Amino acid sequence: MNIRGRSVNCILPPHILNALLDSDDREIRRTAIATLTSTSRLRGERTARSIAAVAAPAGGRRTISDCHQSKVLAQATVERGEDDPAVADGSVNAAFDGLGTTRDFYAQVLQRNSIDGRGMRLNGYVHYGQAFNNAFWDSREMVFGDGDGRVFSDFTGALDVIAHELTHGVTEHTAGLEYHNQSGALNESVSDVFGSVVKQWKLGQTAEQADWLIGEKIFTPGVDADALRSMKAPGTAYDTPLLGGKDPQPDRMSKFVNLPDTDEDDNGGVHINSGIPNKAFYLAATGIGGNSWGAPGAIWYEALKASSPDTDFQAFADTTFAKAGQLFGTGSPEQQAVFAAWQGVEIKISGASPLSVRLSASSNGTGAAAASLPSRVDELAGQIKALTKEVNGLRKART
Repeated sequence: MNIRGRSVNCILPPHILNALLDSDDREIRRTAIATLTSTSRLRGERTARSIAAVAAPAGGRRTISDCHQSKVLAQATVERGEDDPAVADGSVNAAFDGLGTTRDFYAQVLQRNSIDGRGMRLNGYVHYGQAFNNAFWDSREMVFGDGDGRVFSDFTGALDVIAHELTHGVTEHTAGLEYHNQSGALNESVSDVFGSVVKQWKLGQTAEQADWLIGEKIFTPGVDADALRSMKAPGTAYDTPLLGGKDPQPDRMSKFVNLPDTDEDDNGGVHINSGIPNKAFYLAATGIGGNSWGAPGAIWYEALKASSPDTDFQAFADTTFAKAGQLFGTGSPEQQAVFAAWQGVEIKISGASPLSVRLSASSNGTGAAAASLPSRVDELAGQIKALTKEVNGLRKART
């Protein structure tokens, strides 16, 4: 069993929670300590939770329970089931809707039957702990904290956070990407990708219209931060002493952050270096154009299914390029956009070059190069005809 691929996945990275420990505000420090302590305990339980993660098919039916500020899920009370109407508790309804939207996206767009592909039940728990600053997926359920009200608000209010966490479950049941170093950063990136894509799908936004921010709704209005992460511009989501200074995410391989493979260092910086493949997806989606859940989403999803636990950035880049060719044709505009996207983050597709990609497009009658080929031939023919006429004129002048 791949325990490292079945970790407790939290939306807040350790470096942000650790930064809050240095706050001058005693209450902020207290809630940060409580959240970090709970997160460490949950990581220690991940083996037992993973072993028990097998559930009977349920068609993705939802159940939302209220923890009443307890951290013992067994004591939670069921507040809303799949066929129940909305209730008075806004957190219950938001979690119910977020789980449903994510489930419907995977079913309608990617033809996937719930998280595990076999109709896995979707259980959500709200009001977890007191002022708990996180939301997490633990291989069996989705759990939401209320936030401390000072830095973070209710975590059920962000659809991209919900889709991000549930996508960790999809990754567990497909590639099983190990949660450390590059495979772990890729694991986080895939969750950010589909977290953003689900949000765009819900809002009906094109890739150009989207903000490409992750978790912009989890901060309270008083915090000077746009979001947790920016896929469009990694490293720019925030810049405030409260969160430890400037967003540390890199946007290319030359800025890759090497960290120890420990829990304290985010398992080798999985929430930090995910900025590199995040930027690649943004570039691919905007390069292809239209809706991110169309060609770009299909390419990334098929690449995820074709990946393995130790897949790194290079291997995933090569797989997306191959899948783009299989789905849309060798040298197609989609494949060219994927190629350019990885180049944009300083990852070269193995065995391919810009010239070879353009030649493939021309030889297969696809892409802009091939589309303009007849007019370019006519243009060259006209130039040759004019040059021939000029040469004949010079010959006559000499005689």
